[in-house]
Amino acid sequence: MRFSMAKIKRLPRSFCGLLLLLSPPIWSAGGVVGEAGSCMITIGFYTAHFSIYQPENSGNSVFCEDLPGLDNTVFVLEYLHQSLNEVPVDFRIIEDAKGFGQFVRWENIEAIDDLASQTVFFLPPAIHLNKRLTAEYKFQKPGSYIGIVTARHPTKDLVYHAVFPFNVGNTGYGYWPLVLLVIVFLQLLHMSSQGILQRLLGTVKAALSRDKSDAHRG
Repeated sequence: MRFSMAKIKRLPRSFCGLLLLLSPPIWSAGGVVGEAGSCMITIGFYTAHFSIYQPENSGNSVFCEDLPGLDNTVFVLEYLHQSLNEVPVDFRIIEDAKGFGQFVRWENIEAIDDLASQTVFFLPPAIHLNKRLTAEYKFQKPGSYIGIVTARHPTKDLVYHAVFPFNVGNTGYGYWPLVLLVIVFLQLLHMSSQGILQRLLGTVKAALSRDKSDAHRG
């Protein structure tokens, strides 16, 4: 699905605010977002390019969240922040057993009593001087999963986390139901602001009134 930037720019600011309110809370918790044709991950104040590959059946296709099959999967983080290659970074994948879905936050992960039992893959903390973290895992079953990237501050006693949900085996619809809901709402709001919706409602009411009058006469 493609959107016309010219049309988007003409939308009132309230529309943009609505989009922000309905978007998953990934900015404060860290997560994966699409930006200028690529995927980006935020880990505290760190940023990195984020890519997922399934080369066996998808070739060089790049995925951000939903994966089509149970193929051998390669996760790649290419550091954009200079100090990220100076601190240990680890990567974990867990099953989304509690169904947090797209609204998962680090607080949800912290509340899990036995994280190890839900972990399907863990890459221990390591410093990557080449500014590139690569992890490889073959999923055993389709379902919903959560990726977790953890990194420390280079000088302070602070730890940052990024959590991002994804589906394996096309088990879900991703963000599309939410996107479609927002599009429908924005279209109705636009029609209302232009008076189109009011005219349509007036036409419907007039038609209903005529039907009632005809029924009484009959």
